Amino acid sequence: MKTDIEIAQSVEMRPVAEIAEELGIDDKYVESYGKYKAKIDPDCVAGVEKEGKLILVTAITPTPAGEGKTTTTCGLADGLKKIGKKVVVALREPSLGPVFGKKGGAAGGGYAQVVPMEDINLHFTGDIHAIGAANNLLAAMLDNHIYQGNALGIDPEKITWKRCVDMNDRQLRFIRDGMGGRTGGVPRDDGFDITVASEIMAVLCLATSLSDLKTRISRIVVGYTYDGAPVTAGDLKAAGAVTALLKDALKPNLVQTLEHTPAFIHGGPFANIAHGCNSVSATKLALKLGDYVVTEAGFGADLGAEKFLDIKCRYAGLTPAAVVIVATVRALKMHGGQDKTSLGTENTTALEAGLPNLLRHVRNITEVYGLPAAVALNRFPTDTENEIALVMQKCKKLGVNVVLSDVWAKGGEGGIALAEEVVRLCEAENHFRFCYQLNESIEQKLNMLVKKIYGGNGVLFTEEAKGEVERLTKLGFDKLPICVAKTQYSFSDDPSLLGAPTGFFVTVRKIKVSAGAGFLVALTGDIMTMPGLPKIPAAENIDVDDNGKITGLF
Repeated sequence: MKTDIEIAQSVEMRPVAEIAEELGIDDKYVESYGKYKAKIDPDCVAGVEKEGKLILVTAITPTPAGEGKTTTTCGLADGLKKIGKKVVVALREPSLGPVFGKKGGAAGGGYAQVVPMEDINLHFTGDIHAIGAANNLLAAMLDNHIYQGNALGIDPEKITWKRCVDMNDRQLRFIRDGMGGRTGGVPRDDGFDITVASEIMAVLCLATSLSDLKTRISRIVVGYTYDGAPVTAGDLKAAGAVTALLKDALKPNLVQTLEHTPAFIHGGPFANIAHGCNSVSATKLALKLGDYVVTEAGFGADLGAEKFLDIKCRYAGLTPAAVVIVATVRALKMHGGQDKTSLGTENTTALEAGLPNLLRHVRNITEVYGLPAAVALNRFPTDTENEIALVMQKCKKLGVNVVLSDVWAKGGEGGIALAEEVVRLCEAENHFRFCYQLNESIEQKLNMLVKKIYGGNGVLFTEEAKGEVERLTKLGFDKLPICVAKTQYSFSDDPSLLGAPTGFFVTVRKIKVSAGAGFLVALTGDIMTMPGLPKIPAAENIDVDDNGKITGLF
């Protein structure tokens, strides 16, 4: 059996200029990065009034058994193309940290992938590097301001801006820098985030234009003065230079699926520590060019989908036409307590015990957010008819259809049934609403998320978090939406609580403002904004031969 990268390398790609031409994009708006990838100037749709239907692909709470959200996104888009629809994919860009770490890449799998797979998973068009440079320029200008006399009165102990690098490097989480003597800077505690957790990434993904990008950057809070007043990138006169580094990165990247369906891959904030959605600019561009746009949000629906709906859709004025929730029998059995080593054995008892996880996600989408939904069940050869029937039966009681998906093995052909169900859903009644309103307090918004989406009893705040809530409220930041940084492995903040736990409280240990992005970040549990590599990182199996052919990516 071929690996994902072998499949990707075996398929002949079409020149990206042809993909752009089929979308109706004039060549003057296409900036090629080699033969198979390009940046597209959003001005290519200036004056276009039509807007396609937006389909969100999300998933159950992830497990080591795998769910296949990006694979489903690509396969669904190819399935829509096969039934004659003009469709565009809009995805996030993978981060180098997970690629070389435990998770691997994020370009789909099997015969439902975006290509060139190696480029997408590695440097691509350099957007993440540009974001890292912009983040670190702001950090350098901040520390230089303090070193050069500190006219703004910045308190070095109240600096909130960190440096970043696009790699899982736990060694850099907490550092002390400026230790080079009189000319080496001002000694202080510091640290690194992974680049995709940088607020610059969130800002780029929510910006609607170059001027909006600059305005958002100028609002970024980097720390506080001795008097407790916020200090912004605008105060440091850094907004122009930071924006200059991001000028090209703001333009969406065009590639293709294995079946030559157009795909925009742009932006990649993590969903467990950031808002987990691709860029507004890419999504809106795709909606002007396609009749159907298939996008995805990171991790389970309690993280990626919630932030997509409560943050991205709120700011961008988007209304999804339908939502697809991806699940597998194997993963649901893990949620029901079955060991990973025996997932190939029929076990309807474990499946029934794990199904509440899927059902809670389904209810959240249909009842809390009021959106039409379907379940895509990625089929494995070991799934039995009894197990599949049980999933269908339980979802049917909620008025939601389960569609078997075989896109990993069959590509678009294996996604036709799902595509037909999605087309039907796009014409169904849509009562989209948000989980909370912005005029509610920080405490109220967090409690609503925990009670309505996670299924818990409420929120507990550490003393530090209580102080931050009070301070942020006084500064007028309390009316912003909330971006919860939480484990992806559970509805709760405890990764060991699988399935659909109840009776728990989520502890918020810290809250910070991302004023440029326009949301508050609530850190819960042991969540880290700089991941680490596992004991055996994926990097150990990645290689390149004398001809430059890469192996081992997945």
